[in-house]
Amino acid sequence: LPPARPRAPRSRVRAHGGALPLGRLGLAGGAPAAWTMSTFGTLFRVTTFGESHGVGVGCIVDGVPANLGLTEADVQPQLTRRRPGQSSIVTPRSESDVVTILSGTENGKTLGTPIGMLVHNQNQKKFDYANTAVAPRPGHADYTYQVKYGTRASSGGGRASARETIGRVAAGAVAEKWLAEQYGTRVVCWVNSVMDIDMPKDVAQRLEQNPPTREEIDLDGTVAEDDAYPYFVDKEGNKYSREDGSPLPASTGPAGLEFSKGKKIYTRCPHAPTAARMAARIHELRKKEDSTGGQCTCVVTGAPVGLGEPCFDKLEADLAKAMMSLPATKGFEVGEGFEAGRMLGSAHNDRFSGANNGLLRCRTNHAGGTLGGISTGEPLVMRVAIKPASSISQDQETVTFDGEAHTLSVKGRHDPCVLPRAPPLLEAMAALTVADAALRQRARSGAALHTLE
Repeated sequence: LPPARPRAPRSRVRAHGGALPLGRLGLAGGAPAAWTMSTFGTLFRVTTFGESHGVGVGCIVDGVPANLGLTEADVQPQLTRRRPGQSSIVTPRSESDVVTILSGTENGKTLGTPIGMLVHNQNQKKFDYANTAVAPRPGHADYTYQVKYGTRASSGGGRASARETIGRVAAGAVAEKWLAEQYGTRVVCWVNSVMDIDMPKDVAQRLEQNPPTREEIDLDGTVAEDDAYPYFVDKEGNKYSREDGSPLPASTGPAGLEFSKGKKIYTRCPHAPTAARMAARIHELRKKEDSTGGQCTCVVTGAPVGLGEPCFDKLEADLAKAMMSLPATKGFEVGEGFEAGRMLGSAHNDRFSGANNGLLRCRTNHAGGTLGGISTGEPLVMRVAIKPASSISQDQETVTFDGEAHTLSVKGRHDPCVLPRAPPLLEAMAALTVADAALRQRARSGAALHTLE
């Protein structure tokens, strides 16, 4: 007779409606098996760690091929683009966010072993959150973390804080460098709306079809200010009202504010007239101790053909999970997105034409770079909606953890709008998703991947 199968441990976990065997939850003897709540990816994997007001935050990146040139200089630019304290429209928390590579490289080359990266927190102010010990902050994860874990980080949101994304951005920079060297892949993201201020449709379509560089996004999406002048000025010297961002005649005085010398406001909306309106609106909300959200557009060009694993790991499904795992994200669409529901099939279908290497390409890109969940090689075009920052300084009527009425006043340093700092986060998650998909396809086919470029 065959040997008897070992019996599962009798340990049990309480749940609504009764107890469940730990084996049913994927646990053996109470120890976690394949639970990877802080890990993303299959072959190109990143695990992030750290809390917003702890010693530091960072990541472990596994699956990076050996002999990729990599130093802190390859990672730091993206961390600098996402760091707080950049301008008057973001949180004034002062953090340099300098990254240190702890492992996985030698003499500027990857070893093929796990890459550890760390950023120390320098400007913690835990006491700003002392009054949140009694009552959960509306819009935050204080309540749900407490219910789920029976405890929570006492300040700044802990793992639910946007500082967790530092590890993602660092890992994304590694993924981007590998993709660029292997396939010429480029990932860019910009802000296309803040509250009810939208980039003109023709401009938005043109940018999606011919994406700007990050340098263009940062420069074209920046206006300069000085308290001595009643206007903003863009890189071309055009003037805009500080009240609402509307264009002003060149004669609007007093003269003297130069773009190169003024304090920069980085909106990352590469359309100066729209950027000025966004800057004015965010300034207004800061004065009102309120916040708002908006949308970002992210485009990946030069992605190999054939990425994505139907049915459940379709490329756009993995991208959606990647983006929706970021703090404050509330919506995702690819290609025409929700507008596709208003179109005719005859208009939405992307006709094919011949390309190189025996491949086909699409004359239009309404699908946004995938068919059947598999990349076509056309640009991957996606848009992500981001909610208003939950941390606002206004008094809010809420209740304590015990359900008693309570007026909560949240101290601390907060973004009236997180959109200007969001592009590096979306770029990182897009790069991580595409890099992982490329390695999976290489493992599946054993052959070189091809692009349309």
